[in-house]
Amino acid sequence: MRNTIFSTGLIAIVASISALFNAVDAACVCPFCDAPSLMLSEQIGQCDHLLRAKWLGGEKPVNLRGGSSKFEIVDIAFSKDDRFQKGQIVEMPQYIAGSETSSYTLMGPDDRLEDWHVPTEVTDTSWTYLAKMPPAVKGAEAQTERLLFFLDFFENPDLMVSNDAFAEFASAPYEIIVPLKDRLPREKILGWLQDPKTPVTRTGFYGMLAGICGHPEDAAILEKKIVTLDADFRLGIEGVMAGYMMISGEAGLKKLEEVKILSKTAIDKDGKEIKLPFSETYAVMQSLRFMWTYEPDRLSKDRLKQSMHLLLERKEMADLVITDLARWKDWSIQDRLMTMYSDEEFDIPAIRRAIVRYLYYCSQEKNEPGPDGTRSPTEEAIKAEANMKLLEERDPKTVNDAKRYLIR
Repeated sequence: MRNTIFSTGLIAIVASISALFNAVDAACVCPFCDAPSLMLSEQIGQCDHLLRAKWLGGEKPVNLRGGSSKFEIVDIAFSKDDRFQKGQIVEMPQYIAGSETSSYTLMGPDDRLEDWHVPTEVTDTSWTYLAKMPPAVKGAEAQTERLLFFLDFFENPDLMVSNDAFAEFASAPYEIIVPLKDRLPREKILGWLQDPKTPVTRTGFYGMLAGICGHPEDAAILEKKIVTLDADFRLGIEGVMAGYMMISGEAGLKKLEEVKILSKTAIDKDGKEIKLPFSETYAVMQSLRFMWTYEPDRLSKDRLKQSMHLLLERKEMADLVITDLARWKDWSIQDRLMTMYSDEEFDIPAIRRAIVRYLYYCSQEKNEPGPDGTRSPTEEAIKAEANMKLLEERDPKTVNDAKRYLIR
């Protein structure tokens, strides 16, 4: 996207989100979540012992001595070969400025205390969470059942707990979450989605969950959040848009087209009409991608293509739209793209390269094998090859640049 009407900062933000979305999508995890690199269950899975202890005191580091801390074990989640017992004193080879009124987790592999995690303060809630957390399992059905444990800890006042419970869902493939449809806390999810205190990093996730378990009457709640802007840039709104379409189908898609694609203005939280931020329209494209990949039975693919066609008119994102339509094998816009290539308004290198790549991929399309087993080019492919030759004659440099980075 090379359009000077948008600030460099906004373009950078959108590019980062695009990269995040594509990376998450490629990893087949929850499409609207940002999971940490290592969850608590993964850390615990690498340990032979998980203990709860109270701090007794310690020696601060002096010169070359690293210091130490003494703890008394008060509870045991597990300990390999019963190596540790309640009441046992453990001296960790590092100084912790602890409190005698608090308790701490001691966890690590084998008996080498120098290899253990740094003792971390825990509350009764977080210890219960850690001690009862189900281990990772294999098999889709078992993974779905395991996620039920974490539902009770969403938005828990203990941030360590709520963040990790969210992370468990964030790292779960979408198809593992969907079977929970009838067991999700629907009313709580809608409440969190509307609560201004809910972390913005969870907006997309809760929007997606609302779509999975939502009732028809819930569409109005999601629509209100979509239509009313409370910020110039809203992280996760694409997840709310996707959830909205999952609940309301065709009617929801039409509404998004009306207020986020065809309209140039929006209504802010004070009821004032403002210019529609680019990020809102970009979010629609993200939600269309989601519906195409993860919910293909909710809206027809032809209908999703129609919405993408509308986005072609937005030159600030046309190159991305063309790339998506090529990925979707929508070869119906060749004439439109050839006209666009000659249009001064779309005289942007990224758009022209995207058009060339689109034509190339279309030119590779083949018919089903005939009686002799050979596969002939489709009509669209023959037309695309002819169009490629025209562009090569008119603009050989752009065509060569585009071909250089083709994924064959």
